[in-house]
Amino acid sequence: MYLDGLSFLDDERDAWRPFEALADLPDEALTNPVEDAHGWSGRDLMIHLAMWLEIALREAKELAVGEESATIREVDERWDADGDRMNDELAAEWAPLSLGEVRDRFRSIPGELRGYLTVVPESRWLKHPANFKSISEETLDHYEGHRADLDAVLAAAAR
Repeated sequence: MYLDGLSFLDDERDAWRPFEALADLPDEALTNPVEDAHGWSGRDLMIHLAMWLEIALREAKELAVGEESATIREVDERWDADGDRMNDELAAEWAPLSLGEVRDRFRSIPGELRGYLTVVPESRWLKHPANFKSISEETLDHYEGHRADLDAVLAAAAR
């Protein structure tokens, strides 16, 4: 439970910081699959995290101008219907991007999301249980769920 948005944003920023190392890995380290990361490459992990942050950014933009987010409703419905398929469809949208484009988006989306969340009234996200659940699942909870993947990718890159 967070009492203010800045506390959440500080925790989110701290939790994201280790993932930033992915963007600095050499191309080869980002393109080779890593068995201990579900067979994902570093690029795959970057895409997976960034595509969910991009969704959170859309939600924040909607909450900045209104009480509700159509994106949150849509994502909840799609996830409940078939979350794995949704992940695959989102990843397919990012597949044509060059590694440079993936890096750029991976680096820029988190800060843009934080910026939007600072202007969204806390009553619309932090103190709104459903909206906060969505934002938290796409950020803090998501990072925690992929920390072992990050560690595996970084370990493979170090070899």
